[in-house]
Amino acid sequence: MRTRTTSPTRALATTAATLLLGVALASPAGAAQPAAPALRAPGEVVTTTLLDALDALPVTDEDRAGYVRTAFRHWIDADRDGCDTRREVIIDEAVQAPEVGARCALTGGEWYSPYDATTVTDAAGLDVDHMLSAPATDHRG
Repeated sequence: MRTRTTSPTRALATTAATLLLGVALASPAGAAQPAAPALRAPGEVVTTTLLDALDALPVTDEDRAGYVRTAFRHWIDADRDGCDTRREVIIDEAVQAPEVGARCALTGGEWYSPYDATTVTDAAGLDVDHMLSAPATDHRG
């Protein structure tokens, strides 16, 4: 049986969420904040609300030029332990670890989805999604 470790992605997401929550809590509700100008001098302190900061982020269409899906192998077993990437993620994200059988067959276990407050007890019912789409990661190197 494997021991549960925190993935770097989960640790990064937790840190980002904590920082965003801290910014939101530091701004009193209803407090008027000056609108941030488009450009600031390097090192200049900017005071804004979390929502204004999010609204200021540029949004553009994804550029998929040059992306070829077949250039990416699907669910590989990079560490050659018998479990492909999908199962590795499912094992790592378990709230209660599943039993890992022959050919990485998963039985038991429990997973929690913070997105919809749902608990799942059958690994077959889980999807493993990308934080960024494959074309986006390909484009960014």
